[in-house]
Amino acid sequence: MSSESGKHAGAPRGKRPQIRITCVDQLGECLCHHGHKPGDVFDFDRDRGTLCPMACHVGFPYIDILRYGGTVPGNEPGTAKFCCPEVDTLNVFLAEVVE
Repeated sequence: MSSESGKHAGAPRGKRPQIRITCVDQLGECLCHHGHKPGDVFDFDRDRGTLCPMACHVGFPYIDILRYGGTVPGNEPGTAKFCCPEVDTLNVFLAEVVE
């Protein structure tokens, strides 16, 4: 809560921005066990069940930061890159706020 205005900071309840997640690269040698590959695109709210649970788990803190108006250091405003934890696959995902 903001101490000056008494209002919550960030996006109002029910007005959260849409988050698009795109698989932008694969750094490992093996195919993804969940079938993801560069070029795959997901809507975080609609497609959460189709996104690999491990990648979703890693990406969630970044998505939460973006969704509530924050920025992730080292990333362009409204974006966050993260990598799946599967060491042999290492899919790279880009989360971005959809305006």
